[in-house]
Amino acid sequence: MKLYQLKYYLLLCLLVSVSCKKGTSSDLLTDDTKSYLKYSNIEDKVTALLNEMTLEEKIGQMNQYNGFWDFTGPSPADGESKKYDHLRKGYVGSMLNVRGVKDVRAVQKIAVEESRLGIPLIIGFDVIHGYKTISPIPLAESASWDLEAIKKSAQVAAEEASAAGINWTFAPMVDISRDARWGRVMEGAGEDTYLGSKIAVARVQGFQGDDLSKHYTIAACAKHFAGYGFAESGRDYNTVDVGTSTLNNIIFPPFKAATEAGVRTFMNSFNELNGVPATGNIYLQRDVLKDKWKFDGFVVSDWGSITEMIAHGHAKDGKHAAEIAVNAGSDMDMESYLYVEELAKLVKEGKVKESVIDDAVRRILRVKFELGLFDDPYKYCDEDREKETIGKQAIQDAVLDMAKKSIVLLKNDNSLLPLKKEGQKIAIIGALANDKTSPLGSWRIAADDSTAVSVLEGMQKYNGNKITYAKGADVTIGKTEFVSELKINTTDKSEFSEAITVAKNADVVIMVLGEHGLQSGEGRSRTELGLPGVQQELLEAVYNVNKNIVLVLNNGRPLTINWADKNIPAIVEAWHLGTQSGNAIAQILYGDYNPSGKLPMTFPRSVGQVPIYYNYKNTGRPVMPAPDIVFWSHYSDEDNSPLYPFGHGLSYTTFEYKNLSVTNVSKNKVKISVSVTNTGKLKGKEVIQLYLQDMYASVTRPVKELKGFELAEFNPNETKVFDFILTEKELGFYSNEGEFIVEPGEFKVFVGGSSKTVLEKEFELK
Repeated sequence: MKLYQLKYYLLLCLLVSVSCKKGTSSDLLTDDTKSYLKYSNIEDKVTALLNEMTLEEKIGQMNQYNGFWDFTGPSPADGESKKYDHLRKGYVGSMLNVRGVKDVRAVQKIAVEESRLGIPLIIGFDVIHGYKTISPIPLAESASWDLEAIKKSAQVAAEEASAAGINWTFAPMVDISRDARWGRVMEGAGEDTYLGSKIAVARVQGFQGDDLSKHYTIAACAKHFAGYGFAESGRDYNTVDVGTSTLNNIIFPPFKAATEAGVRTFMNSFNELNGVPATGNIYLQRDVLKDKWKFDGFVVSDWGSITEMIAHGHAKDGKHAAEIAVNAGSDMDMESYLYVEELAKLVKEGKVKESVIDDAVRRILRVKFELGLFDDPYKYCDEDREKETIGKQAIQDAVLDMAKKSIVLLKNDNSLLPLKKEGQKIAIIGALANDKTSPLGSWRIAADDSTAVSVLEGMQKYNGNKITYAKGADVTIGKTEFVSELKINTTDKSEFSEAITVAKNADVVIMVLGEHGLQSGEGRSRTELGLPGVQQELLEAVYNVNKNIVLVLNNGRPLTINWADKNIPAIVEAWHLGTQSGNAIAQILYGDYNPSGKLPMTFPRSVGQVPIYYNYKNTGRPVMPAPDIVFWSHYSDEDNSPLYPFGHGLSYTTFEYKNLSVTNVSKNKVKISVSVTNTGKLKGKEVIQLYLQDMYASVTRPVKELKGFELAEFNPNETKVFDFILTEKELGFYSNEGEFIVEPGEFKVFVGGSSKTVLEKEFELK
């Protein structure tokens, strides 16, 4: 052998040696040795694969790691090397916060090509209201009451996220909440169980489509199971203490609806329920979800929630926490590292049965097979598709449509809106009016800062009026999504004078005030619900020189705006509307789109009323017995009623409700009919809302509950008749034992354009 040939041979041997060392075993499975490939049925494939797995490899599927290094660069050293080694050994079943085709392909390649079994990873990410192109926050979308639009919003989010390599989203959040102090109300559908259940289904269907194996769909995750939205005092992560009636009739139904819609994963919640943290709660995860509801997907813990059971005072240490969680039915450990470290020992000690491990792994593998990851682990890793999809015009159009439908017209005295398109001097005031980041809202971690259309930019596209702008006051915060301190400028009024000057010379003033997009969301609880900082003082100062004000609110929760309601003629609830925010708001203000949104949460008069919600229960003393009697359920310093009720929302046209009728169709089936007329001069949409009251029951029922709604468009002077059929599903309720029952008795039905309805009738169910 010649010298150059010897050198070549030695180099080849070295490369082969390095290649072998990459794997964890010399018996890497190939297509010829993968026994599950001969089966066509997913369950048979899962069983065959389980039979190939060691205990440690099974546990690895239950382990989820956060992204921890630049996957296209060198492998990590020191503290992260263990995670990297786990990937190569097949001890990681999922990763989160890895995004972009290059990174996803790189990490998937390690799992598939370097581990013994080559089981692909499921890649999770918080696609809450869009990926790179951002839709309105979920609470805003819920204000549309447009289920098809909400489904479409989830669908385009899935399309964009899947193009970036992601195949699993930690959404939708279906927690019902009645407390605006809780920052995560922005992430849900509001206070009502019926509406929340419908929206849960729409979002699951949007994310998952009708075929999860398609490359443009992603697995959805119903969260947080359960009770998270009822955190005491509205303080995030706090204790939850609710009765069984509330649990069964208010909290559970959206989760059950998501299950029936085929949601493939659940996430448990941070809170405790009945003294047991949800992550270790057998009743929630095994008795209700997996047994009673027959859920066959898998449950993932929330970030570190398994180890947090130690802080709760429920687990002695990490090993004990892992034992509790897995036996309770929590299938995958997100960022606690406890399953991968402790479960094998627990099985060997007999504290956890291997059948429990098998059940969890079966659930996880089932979803991976359904996603088609075993057929093509790189199906979400097409760089050309990523470039073509991210931010494309069809997605921009969809989020603009969703944004317009999400806006709620709260007040419009003297028809100040819509604005004239020419001949007016318009002053735009407020730091948020010129902000291109805040409109993206919270939970938009893949989006780039300064990519939203600002209100000022949207208004400037209409060039028939003279527009001037003044900031008036800062609304400043930290720079990242996960800031610990939200630094609100509460004292600086130095720029008031400029705002007052431009307002004096304007025909109409548009004031864009509210919360920055990062003032709501996880960990963003508030004790005050007014306009942060000096914005209220700015509003009053401008009002003193020009009362012709349109107040545009940017916020992620209901606010207390009593002064504005009494003094400002037009108020627009514009939430945090995402990438196309400014365009949507401008089209509403100029009348190119007639607002049709309705509030999904009650607006309180005072934070002292919170939690406040429309479907409350009567007390034994619900009304004032006489003008001079103090002993009844009320406040001495505030009215009981809300500032704006659930379901409230105006239009640039008006609607009249009449001819409410009730017909008993058959046993436990009632037909409700009502006619609605557009009595104004413009085409417009209305959400016809039907509420029901069970007058007396074995478990007391609310004063009214939403049991039907229909979104319809009307031409001027057009009348439409709407029929609602109430069945056992609407007429019944859950007992304290969790059984659904329908009882005979007297009912009231209410119909109108909000929960403050205009028509009512009684009927008897025999």
